[in-house]
Amino acid sequence: MMFQRVIQVYQQRGLTNNMAYTTINKSTAHFNTKLHTGTGSSQSISGIGFQPDLCWFKKRDGTTEHQLYDAVRTATKVISSQNTDAEWTESTGLTSFDSDGYTLGGASGTNGSSNTYAVWNWKANGAGSTNNDGSVTSTVSVNATAGFSIVKYNVGSSGAITVGHGLGSAPELIITKGYSGTSNWIMSADALHQTWETYMLLNTNQAESDSNLWEDVAPTSTVFATSSPVYGNNMENIAYCFKSIDGYSKIGSYWGNSDSAGSFIYTGFKPKFLMLKRINGDDWWGMYDSKRNPSNTIDKRIYANANDAEGTSSNVAFLSNGFQIRTTDSAINNSSGEYLYYAVGQTIVGTNNVPATAF
Repeated sequence: MMFQRVIQVYQQRGLTNNMAYTTINKSTAHFNTKLHTGTGSSQSISGIGFQPDLCWFKKRDGTTEHQLYDAVRTATKVISSQNTDAEWTESTGLTSFDSDGYTLGGASGTNGSSNTYAVWNWKANGAGSTNNDGSVTSTVSVNATAGFSIVKYNVGSSGAITVGHGLGSAPELIITKGYSGTSNWIMSADALHQTWETYMLLNTNQAESDSNLWEDVAPTSTVFATSSPVYGNNMENIAYCFKSIDGYSKIGSYWGNSDSAGSFIYTGFKPKFLMLKRINGDDWWGMYDSKRNPSNTIDKRIYANANDAEGTSSNVAFLSNGFQIRTTDSAINNSSGEYLYYAVGQTIVGTNNVPATAF
């Protein structure tokens, strides 16, 4: 009733035209960060709120590679964001995806004795199903409500191809890797300078580069374009596709100002996970979340392109309707720097934030 009354007041005062409504009232039904301490032996982790389909692990208190598991490639199959290595089997890593979490063996990358870990978890739709929208067949696990899909495909040897992604609308950010052999992690997004004509590499700190990796064609509501020479002929690939969802997630860019009171970036929700990378300069991929930093400022950062332990620097603040940069660190706030971001969070009671004038 309270929510209905708020909407009535908005309508009476002409505020609804500027509101962005969300279809997601509980973001933890689609994304959640989980922290745990390792035991060195099998343990089940629960409390995520859903059966995860992409689990991204990073040891916080030591140097070790990032480890990514997804339900399409299946449990025990690992790829790492900071290197070009092919997929490997970790029999004592993530051994199963469970209804409210996952089960771990004693591998040091996910569950070493007394080590601490952060795990970022996304919900898709299990092992996926066949998609024939593109020129090659793909296997797609999709959560269209949350704007996320996992796509497995073989690039073949014929050059340019299209790949079905299953989202039902064009993705704004795609990260893809050839995992059956050595391959870079290739990323592009609407927010880059030359839309889908340029790319960045998740496994390096390099700036945006110009290439035809995406065939200079923006994704459509059904497919994205790529080319087999990018990865090597007949390479098996995995792609993680993201789209902004009002009140839940946002992909965009901002300019720095080299001031300790840096840019404010409006997302329409309070972020709980944030990933940043400078577009027009060489610098790291920073990962922040509110589980490791339950109160502002958010200063515990992990680099997606490095095996470093968690560090403390490069502050941001998670605010009720966006985030603000609160450091002069050029990695996230150079006055000539443009930065890509991907944020996930939660709105207030199913809508973007309530204007004070509504009451």
